[in-house]
Amino acid sequence: MAKPKRKPLTTLDCRKTLIAPSILAADFANLGADVKAAEEGGADVIHVDVMDGHFVPNLSLGPGIVKAIRGYSSLPFDVHLMLSQPFRYIEPFADAGADHITIHVESEGAMACTLEQIRSCGCSTGLSLRPGTPAASLVPYLDLIDLILVMTVEPGFGGQAFMPEQVAKIAEIRSMIDRSGRHIHLEVDGGIARDTAVPVRKAGANMLVAGSSVFKEKGKLAEAISGLRSAQ
Repeated sequence: MAKPKRKPLTTLDCRKTLIAPSILAADFANLGADVKAAEEGGADVIHVDVMDGHFVPNLSLGPGIVKAIRGYSSLPFDVHLMLSQPFRYIEPFADAGADHITIHVESEGAMACTLEQIRSCGCSTGLSLRPGTPAASLVPYLDLIDLILVMTVEPGFGGQAFMPEQVAKIAEIRSMIDRSGRHIHLEVDGGIARDTAVPVRKAGANMLVAGSSVFKEKGKLAEAISGLRSAQ
């Protein structure tokens, strides 16, 4: 069977508000069905959180899961690698069906080389920051990335409370992106719901990752996604 054509996030307009439901909050006994329901409910992207139990204190989702659910959605798969050594897993996740791969600026390895490795696999590239990491850490890599992911909780577990002090960082990064002149998505993840979507959008984020606030609304995914998109 031929592999589906990759859909890197560079194919999506970074001036539009995009919703990326995180399958970390989905029903793992019915994961494929939940991914399909998210697409039918109006999601723009499927967000996949990958954790190694070392970089963050939790384990989740290997390439086999991505491969297993790939056939349930035609949306871009946005894979967030919360791994100490992400360079070891770029090709396995790309082969499994990732369209975009984000790594952490705090992770090990030669950052520029890992970003080039992602791009060589045909995926768009992203960098993420923990809440305590300054925006300035991104500056050396702005020409190499298509997305910046700001964590508004400490990464590792879903369902955490939004950290409002991160809004200033989002605004700072928005200014950095605008000065660069590049088309870079500004994504936010952590405690995103209708109320917290308002300040992050005003600060300049265009892509919202939401787990619990989407998947807990059984039978109302479309309403939850629409509510996030229209929050103002």
